[in-house]
Amino acid sequence: MTRMKLQIINGPNLNLLGVREPSIYGKCSFDSYYQSIQSAYPSIDFDYFQSNSEGALIDKLHEVGFQVDGIVLNAGAYTHTSVALYDAIKAISSPVIEVHLSNVHQREAFRHVSLLSAACRGVIAGFGMDSYRLAVEAFVSNKE
Repeated sequence: MTRMKLQIINGPNLNLLGVREPSIYGKCSFDSYYQSIQSAYPSIDFDYFQSNSEGALIDKLHEVGFQVDGIVLNAGAYTHTSVALYDAIKAISSPVIEVHLSNVHQREAFRHVSLLSAACRGVIAGFGMDSYRLAVEAFVSNKE
């Protein structure tokens, strides 16, 4: 039996989790959270990538998007602006779940629109770091 492989991709400013607006994003760094999710799912091979550059995110989607069982993507602000990321998601065969730490619909109006959602298998928002775990659970329970 082959192990499930999941890629987590974080976009701009998410390297500052734990210090960036903790009232919205919490006080936990992603590195710390990543260790806990790996421990919680020892039968899954995880890989993690973060970049503040749109092109690097697209390159990563192209690199892994035909070989992993799923991608958990928090594209940050690019969610609301990037047709290029939408096209990259549409171009790959690995399913993508869009995640957000905050409930974007309770925030500024420009955050209410996602250019990526239509290309993704699903969207999870508003559960803090637990949004990532919920995405992992969706992949685990919906193995194709």
